[in-house]
Amino acid sequence: MKRSDLFLTTARRAFQLLRSAIESLILLAIFLASMAAWGFVELAKEVTRGSTEAFDTAVMLMMRNPADASDPLGPKWLEEMGRDFTALGGVGVLVLLTVFAGCFMWLRGLYRTALFLGVAIGGGLVASTAFKNFFDRPRPELVPHGSIVYSASFPSGHSMMAAITYLTLAVLLARTQSSPRIRTFFIMAATLIVFGVGVSRVYLGVHWPTDVLAGWAAGAAWALGCLAVAHWMGRNRTIEPDLKDNVAPPEDQNPGTHA
Repeated sequence: MKRSDLFLTTARRAFQLLRSAIESLILLAIFLASMAAWGFVELAKEVTRGSTEAFDTAVMLMMRNPADASDPLGPKWLEEMGRDFTALGGVGVLVLLTVFAGCFMWLRGLYRTALFLGVAIGGGLVASTAFKNFFDRPRPELVPHGSIVYSASFPSGHSMMAAITYLTLAVLLARTQSSPRIRTFFIMAATLIVFGVGVSRVYLGVHWPTDVLAGWAAGAAWALGCLAVAHWMGRNRTIEPDLKDNVAPPEDQNPGTHA
């Protein structure tokens, strides 16, 4: 076998492995999304049956002064920090973040990805509102609320929308980067923010722990579903392809070499 033929054969095999890896990632994202959705459904069943009351009460009281349930654990600055974290899951912050990220993608020429971002997060907001209206769980009255509330409790809208927005943004922004370290940074930063938002909701007494767990599960399922769809659409050039996967087969890169 000629050296050039050996090179082409090796390159084709490498490309096939790359395609298989992409397909595996899509299947993994679908699997994880299904598991998260299943977790949300099971939580919803237990909450509807009233089976989570003891767990919810115990966890919420763990974050309170044993001598005074109206007083969150820790100094006043920690309580204020809780409000700061909870604000990261507020509608105003998430809308601004989505708009800015969409503008960044648009300026980089990722027009279809920017539109996909808007649809993904807008759809998540509709789903969150629908879940709240359907379950209509009352807010906890065990302790005083440390933040103003005006909607139903299950699932936690802050937790769900934080997971949807930050994780979806992380996934789509990671697709614009070739460095694995930068990609990992986006995902880890998003995960930490989502965790902080959820914990702050329980700490401030405005959500039961199961509200937050359900919000995380539903939000993660939505974001992972968006990841799978984005990779599939990128492969089919419906949106801009992932930077690391935007590789053509060797025979397509220099079509004149085999003439």
